Amino acid sequence: MIAELYGKATGCAKGKGGSMHLTDVKHGVMGMSAVVGSTIPVSVGYAYALKLQKKGSVVASFFGDGAVEEGVFAESVNFAALKRLPVLFVCENNLYAIHSHIKNRQANTDISARVRAMGVPAERFENDDVFKIQSRVMEVVAEMRAGKAGPHFFECMTYRWKEHVGPGDDYHLGYRKKSDAEQWIGRDQVKFVADMLKADSRAAIEKDVEQTIAEAFRFAETSPFPVAEDLYKDVFKEN
Repeated sequence: MIAELYGKATGCAKGKGGSMHLTDVKHGVMGMSAVVGSTIPVSVGYAYALKLQKKGSVVASFFGDGAVEEGVFAESVNFAALKRLPVLFVCENNLYAIHSHIKNRQANTDISARVRAMGVPAERFENDDVFKIQSRVMEVVAEMRAGKAGPHFFECMTYRWKEHVGPGDDYHLGYRKKSDAEQWIGRDQVKFVADMLKADSRAAIEKDVEQTIAEAFRFAETSPFPVAEDLYKDVFKEN
C-alpha cells in the first residue's frame, strides 16, 4: 500500500496533473473545471442519480477554500443534506484564493462549523497526514456503503508551495512569507512515504515516473501543431 501511495503521489507531484479539464467516465471521473465551484453541483446531481438508481456508490467532490464562497456551494450542501445523498465533500483548504488570505475573504473562517450548521457531519484535518486522512475517509465510505445515509464533509488543511500558476516562488509579492510554507515543506508527505520504502522499491517507482514524464515531453515536442480546422472539432453535433 505504501508503494502504491508513493507511486500515485509522485505521479501527481511530478507532472501527471496536467489539464484542469479532465473527464474519464470509465473510471468514474465525471468532470473537472477551472471555474471555481462549478463541479460541486455536478457531483451532487450525480450522487442523486446514483441514489435513485440504487447503485450503492459514493461520489467524492474536491474543491478549494475559495469555492465555499460561491452560492452554489451552499445550495449543493443543503440539497445533499435534504436528500441524504452519498457524497463526500472534500475541501482542500490552503488558506489562499490566488493572493487573498481566507481571513480577508470570510468573516467566519471555520468552514467545517458552517457546514455542520447546515446539517452535514464535518471534520477538519489540521495537517496533511495522508495515512490519517485515508483511514478516516475509508471508515466514512464504508459506513455509506453499509447504508448510512447522507453526505459528509472533510476540510483538509494544506499549503501551496509555489505561485498560484507556474513553477516559481512568489514570496516577493508580499502576500505571504516563506516561513509560512517551510513548516509544510518540512513534512512533505511524498518524502515521508518515500522514506518508508526499501531503496530498490523507491528507485523503481521514481524511474517509472521519470520515464513517463520524459515520454510526455517527447510526445509534446514531436507532435505537429494543430490545424485551424481543429478549432471546430467537437463544438457542434450533427443531427
